[in-house]
Amino acid sequence: MVAFADIREAMHFVQQKGIRLVDLKFSDLWGQWRHVTISAREFNERLMQEGVGFDGSSVGFKRVEAGDMVLVPDLATGWVDVFCEVPTLSFICHIVDATTREAFRWDPRSIAAKAEEHLKHTGIADESRWGPELEFYVFDRVNIYNEPHRSGFEVDAEEAHWRMGRDGTGLELPKHGGYHAAPPRDALNDLRSEVCVLLEDAGVPVKYHHHEVGGAGQCEIEVPMDGLVRSGDVVMMVKYFVRNVARRRGKTVTFMPKPLVGEAGNGMHFHQHLFKGGRPLFYDERGYAGLSRLALSYIGGLLSHGAALSGLVNPSSNSYRRLTPGYEAPVSLFFSLGNRSAAIRVPEYATTPETKRIEYRPPDATCNVYLALAAQLMAGISGIRRNVDPTAEGFGPYEDNFFSLADAEKERIRALPTSLEEALDALDAGHDFLLEGDVFPRDLLAFWTRHKRETDVREIQKRPHPYEMVLYYNT
Repeated sequence: MVAFADIREAMHFVQQKGIRLVDLKFSDLWGQWRHVTISAREFNERLMQEGVGFDGSSVGFKRVEAGDMVLVPDLATGWVDVFCEVPTLSFICHIVDATTREAFRWDPRSIAAKAEEHLKHTGIADESRWGPELEFYVFDRVNIYNEPHRSGFEVDAEEAHWRMGRDGTGLELPKHGGYHAAPPRDALNDLRSEVCVLLEDAGVPVKYHHHEVGGAGQCEIEVPMDGLVRSGDVVMMVKYFVRNVARRRGKTVTFMPKPLVGEAGNGMHFHQHLFKGGRPLFYDERGYAGLSRLALSYIGGLLSHGAALSGLVNPSSNSYRRLTPGYEAPVSLFFSLGNRSAAIRVPEYATTPETKRIEYRPPDATCNVYLALAAQLMAGISGIRRNVDPTAEGFGPYEDNFFSLADAEKERIRALPTSLEEALDALDAGHDFLLEGDVFPRDLLAFWTRHKRETDVREIQKRPHPYEMVLYYNT
């Protein structure tokens, strides 16, 4: 990203680079980017004061009778958008209330910024750093049917095992056989490389990319640790770049948690740690896995609020197709050193004070990333302020693979929600930690759970599932 010091510097860039249009991007309540494009002639001091109006009621923010909102570009987030034919400079925006001219209380990005400020206000730390891992599937074709007389979907992927014996190449990957596959069996290497180069040209560094476990086109891109709001911006950019590069190459991408039965799901794990005055707070060479007491209390906060967090970090019915036994996705609330079936993993390779961190593994990309980041930080702060001992609370550490434990031992470990409805119930019942410091508005959380029940839970409940035809048609 190009961080402009002020509007005059940005206007000079526009003139110098021959920019004709300025694109203003913002996150709706559900985590999708929306945008409006203005002429470069309109990009001036007046824009920064008055903003560009839009109807907030159309994107989940306000009632129809009071929907006017205003976008103001964040000048620290500029990049030349290579996916536009006309030279275009893109910015991520603040959302401002048209009446009060203040930051809109329900703006997800503003809530993320308030969580960072709340951390500073507590005196615990002055900086949180985050490292999201983005997993996704790349398909060649997707057909979706949702009509009264037919329901289902069909996908195809160049690498998929079902291509063997049907227009195959002999290079297909077996189910669960894609992890770190090399070309030519990794047919998506160049696609990922193009995404990464374009991201770095736009000011977003990339840590690495590789083929993931899913044989039918699953990929991963990981970015370095960064601040909370910046990490949210980076996630939005990675998703935007991946989708647009795939479209240019005649392919299609999904970040949904479980697009294929029997294959690995897509998570969005969040590495995270805290600093104060530049000093890392999660490291203690004498502690379990090199973690400080403060880090363990932070873990305790995440796990004790894990069920409620699920309503924000796993906010789709498809989330709970991924969070099922038998895969690397967690199903229970415990922590461990290196154990990938744990809700919180302490990476074994992070051994220095500056790199010592934890990885929260339940989230997926159906979340609004700004709300997910803010909620995780608020849960960790809650654990520190309550001095939670995760071991005393029964959260581990458990070093064995969870799925190999005896049933009696498994039952002693608290489970993650197994459905969206259960997660929303937990969020309704246990969201007080999110209200601290006026970070999350209470009315937003009430609207969030009510809307999810109406548009996700109930709409799916009243529709026959295709597999039900297999099970019950002849009963």
